[in-house]
Amino acid sequence: MTSDRSDVLWRYFAGLTEQTFEGELGIVDPPLVDYVSGLLTRFIRTETVYRLRSPSGGRISGVADMLTEANARVGEARREAHRFIGDFTLFWTGVYPEALSALQSETRKDHLLDYRAEGKRAYHVASQIPGNEETIAGEVLERLSAQYELCVYGLGEVRREWERTGDGGAGLICFQ
Repeated sequence: MTSDRSDVLWRYFAGLTEQTFEGELGIVDPPLVDYVSGLLTRFIRTETVYRLRSPSGGRISGVADMLTEANARVGEARREAHRFIGDFTLFWTGVYPEALSALQSETRKDHLLDYRAEGKRAYHVASQIPGNEETIAGEVLERLSAQYELCVYGLGEVRREWERTGDGGAGLICFQ
């Protein structure tokens, strides 16, 4: 995806997210709203949705396996893995909840997991691990944990708005 296209997508999602979170839900928290806008922009591409990899380089697609991998890591790598779990679960529970039945089917390890509880916990764990100055502030991750359910609802409203206006829709993710 080109930089210009990414910038346009970020502005589009930033506008929708700001309108929904600040205008409709009353969440006036620019760092949190920017984070959620960035999450939507990042998760447009499937390689981002499934970016967490095992040590051998294999794609990890289930939260149960992501948790195992995250807990095996240390320091900044552990923080990023838990943050990613928070992002992954927030994206699917908020934007595409209809996909959860497949992600948590009886044949998958995630069948008994509560994605909302795991996402909330993952953001909290990530917030407690110090990051470098280039990473997302722990305070933002802690607010994502504390306001997880509201963020899920807000993302659902963002999706309804882009579908209502005809500016996107179900085909918005670029599966490659």
